[in-house]
Amino acid sequence: MYAVVRRYEGVTDPAEAGRRVDEGFVPVLRRVPGFVAYYWVDAGDGVMVSTSVFEDEAGAEESVRRAADFVRDHLASLLPDPPQVTAGRVVATG
Repeated sequence: MYAVVRRYEGVTDPAEAGRRVDEGFVPVLRRVPGFVAYYWVDAGDGVMVSTSVFEDEAGAEESVRRAADFVRDHLASLLPDPPQVTAGRVVATG
């Protein structure tokens, strides 16, 4: 499995960002081949973190592209700063 973690800082309206992600982005992500799981976390103080898990690297890479497109088209005003993106092979699970 592969995971992608995105950390967004400077989020202007976490509740609205969460609503848009839940209603708009999650359905897009579920259609990516190899989708396993997705989590969107409000870490407080204008920080939100997403974690996407896929069966393979190709799905993880596709999620990065789709996330960038979705943020540009639907969340730019709420997520003004580019995310810190970390991706890699899952080596342990619980």
